[in-house]
Amino acid sequence: MSTNENQPGPNFIRQIINNDLKNNKNDGKVVTRFPPEPNGYLHIGHAKSICLNFGIAAEYNGRCNLRFDDTNPEKESDEYVESIKRDVSWLGFEWSELCHASDYFEQLYDYAVQLIKQGQAYVDSLSAEEIRAYRGTLTEPGKESPDRSRSIEENLDLFQRMRAGEFADGQYVLRAKIDMASPNMNMRDPAIYRIRRVHHQRTGDDWCIYPMYDYTHCISDAMEGITHSLCTLEFEDHRPLYDWVLDEVKTPCHPQQIEFARLQLEYTIVSKRKLNQLVMEKHVNGWDDPRMPTIAGLRRAGFTPKAIRDFCERIGLTKQNSWIEMGVLEYCIREDLNENALRAMAVLQPLRVVIDNYPENQVEQLEVSNHPQKPEMGKRIVPFSKVVLIERDDFAEVPPPKYKRLVEGGEVRLRGSYVIKCNEIVKDADGNIVELRCSYDPDTLGKNPEGRKVKGVIHWVSEQHSHPAELRLYNRLFSVPNPDNEPNFLDVINPDSLEVLTDCRVEASLGTADPDNRYQFERTGYFCLDAIDSAGGKLVFNRTVTLRDSFEKD
Repeated sequence: MSTNENQPGPNFIRQIINNDLKNNKNDGKVVTRFPPEPNGYLHIGHAKSICLNFGIAAEYNGRCNLRFDDTNPEKESDEYVESIKRDVSWLGFEWSELCHASDYFEQLYDYAVQLIKQGQAYVDSLSAEEIRAYRGTLTEPGKESPDRSRSIEENLDLFQRMRAGEFADGQYVLRAKIDMASPNMNMRDPAIYRIRRVHHQRTGDDWCIYPMYDYTHCISDAMEGITHSLCTLEFEDHRPLYDWVLDEVKTPCHPQQIEFARLQLEYTIVSKRKLNQLVMEKHVNGWDDPRMPTIAGLRRAGFTPKAIRDFCERIGLTKQNSWIEMGVLEYCIREDLNENALRAMAVLQPLRVVIDNYPENQVEQLEVSNHPQKPEMGKRIVPFSKVVLIERDDFAEVPPPKYKRLVEGGEVRLRGSYVIKCNEIVKDADGNIVELRCSYDPDTLGKNPEGRKVKGVIHWVSEQHSHPAELRLYNRLFSVPNPDNEPNFLDVINPDSLEVLTDCRVEASLGTADPDNRYQFERTGYFCLDAIDSAGGKLVFNRTVTLRDSFEKD
């Protein structure tokens, strides 16, 4: 076991593993797996499971497999497979083996035959509706199917013919024969195979019967030598079935299933069905829309792997479901970006400033720090010329109390350059301010002369040298903390979840912005270049998060 003192503190899963190692269970090995179904993009809830499974394996010098639970080909695709691999790698993890449940289709079939021969599985002709009716309720036992007493020979024959494709979809299922009176509904003769004539992305048309998840998952774990099968709390009631299957088919090893609370993050949904609905009905612009809680969406929004891993570590592991405030995730990304994001200047709503006493054709190449607290991050060149652009909000004709920015007759410092004074306001025929006529003090470059008090500092760009850009200001996708609790989650989509600003100007250095970098646009927020929509030469920046929490606490 690793003794890295920087590892997170003990939790109940580590306590279980530590005890197993102490007793030399599993020959001192720790093998985990992350087993997504490739029927959608991974989301922030999956990130918690990824960090847990891969993190535990790394901490104990063990192994972690990436395994695709590809037993439901109707909803699965290679697109989702590739997106999952990309997300796991981007988060900073490497899998020991890349596996698929479909790798074990033949063994799964053989084990099902074994259960039939042992009298522990039977072919049932009841419809799905009839099976539900026979299943009983939480307070009433189920009824046995009329087919439960089929002979072993008849069950073997029917199951082989199911595989051969003799029967229609839904005509038969294979059920485990356990206990129709069990207080655990999952043990009331669950289906373990169904007929589905669907093309599989890996096995093609080789199979027309597919195993069910509860049957497949535990055997796949055993086939891979998994020691600790970590899953979310909704599978706690499935654990007796997990153990029953492994005990009856006598797999080479018997992994231990351990449940933990899933991640429930406010202002989001993590149901793949609902996320898919958002995409298919075009409420968002794809799975990687920066408003989506998908890992692809978070990545496109500018979140970093480090921030997401830090978030998953901060929320910890419990056995109790609880809601996590969105502010915790936003705190993690702010903390990371405040430390590591390059500083730059962008003007979102430009107001033209003409510096009358600045030489007409002069351009100065000013050196400005990339990070005020980290000189090791270097400097960049920012051109300064006669006409600059400032934020329209950084000038007030009638200033409010304690206003420290530019006013007529007042002075302000342009970040990293000179102090300017507003001498005249230029308006159009409708009375709108279109330009300010200012003067600059050439003795104030990077300093305040003795006795001069200039409190306000604003950002700016050179009109001549800046680049046009589109800035997308993303906010939370939903307007209520728990959209899943609403009668229709679509009714609480935040109408202000995206504001697109098309007339922005960004400083010259951002003309070659790197999509892998993150930028703090001074006094505005943290942004990243949208690598997809900027591909045609247009500069598009996505806001990752504001500089501070702009949402009031409930």
